[in-house]
Amino acid sequence: MMARRMVRRRVVGRAVVRTAVVGGTAYAVGHHVATKNAEQQYTDQQQSAQIQDLQQQQAYQQQQQAYQQQQAYQQPVYQQAPPPPAYEQPAAPAASTGLSQNDVAQLKQLGQLHESGVLTDAEFEAAKSKILGI
Repeated sequence: MMARRMVRRRVVGRAVVRTAVVGGTAYAVGHHVATKNAEQQYTDQQQSAQIQDLQQQQAYQQQQQAYQQQQAYQQPVYQQAPPPPAYEQPAAPAASTGLSQNDVAQLKQLGQLHESGVLTDAEFEAAKSKILGI
């Protein structure tokens, strides 16, 4: 009888061990699957948040572009007036005074030199008299 009890204990012992191994393996697999699912859900949530942020940024940029275009259409465009023509002294009629174009040009040059301070009053009067033949 004792031998039978030993055999039964071994059989029962093996069944308990087998059940424990199967149960432990099932738990480990289940835990692994649950962890993977949780990680996947977290990744999906992160991607959804990033996509939502990008969509909001694009909508904001489109609003800004539309606003800028609207402002461009509303602002009046003014054309700049051309600058006034440079003032030039009318040329002295050379035919009526008897002066040639060359004499008039020399007198203008002397006047500019006198105004800029290169010629003194005496030098200016002497050169003018010479041109005019006085």
